Amino acid sequence: MKAIKITLTCILFTAFAFANVPNTEKEALLSLYKATQGNQWNITWNTNEPVENWFGVTVENNQVVELNLPANNLTGTLPQEIGDLSSLRKLNLSFNNLNGKLPSTIGNLKNLTSLELFLNKLEGQIPIEIGSLNALETLSLYSNAFSGSIPESIGNLPKLKELLLGSNFLTGTIPTSIKQLKNLKKLSLIDNKLNGNIPSEIGELVMLEELVLSQNQLTGDLPFEVHKLKRLNTLMVSDNMLNTDYVSVSGNRPPSLMIIPDAQEAVATEYEED
Repeated sequence: MKAIKITLTCILFTAFAFANVPNTEKEALLSLYKATQGNQWNITWNTNEPVENWFGVTVENNQVVELNLPANNLTGTLPQEIGDLSSLRKLNLSFNNLNGKLPSTIGNLKNLTSLELFLNKLEGQIPIEIGSLNALETLSLYSNAFSGSIPESIGNLPKLKELLLGSNFLTGTIPTSIKQLKNLKKLSLIDNKLNGNIPSEIGELVMLEELVLSQNQLTGDLPFEVHKLKRLNTLMVSDNMLNTDYVSVSGNRPPSLMIIPDAQEAVATEYEED
């Protein structure tokens, strides 16, 4: 009888020490593993071990809160089940060989603060559901093959600080909803096929430090409202079809921003006040 009690105690202790994450989250991870040829990853998973022991997976309070697998030879598509990781705060699958579309179920990750999928081969449109990620602070999708327009729903991300969509095949105009990103510090849309005018609403991004719009098909003038961006220290708008050759931005330490046609970047030079 005593031996039975000891055995039961050991079983209960083991179950407590290695508490399982919800089955839906584990299945979502296994779907990702299967869809991206997990057995060929640089560092693979032993799926017989507890989830908290899997490389790149962070578990807190029995829930998966981070998935970090950059440069790990993930090859394939992102499964719809990725949206079942509802407690995820950080998702970094950058510098891999992911292709196909970004699933619309990504919009289910309401707790996500950082989404980094740069340097892959993802294609198709950026799903409008991206605008459901109200906690998002960093969105890095550059160096993929995304096409279509930037969704207006991008303006529904009030905490966003970095929006990096460069080196894709995005078309259409820069959405005016961007004015709602009051905490945005970095905006990079370099090397796309965007057209139309640079929206004057950019002048409402009072926290903006970097504005990188080079190598597109933008037309018209650089909006005067850029003068309002007192924190701006980097402005790159060359290799477009803009009318403006030179603009001076005033502020406490006014930078002089030269836009050089056919150059790779605009050079910002700061001058001390006399």
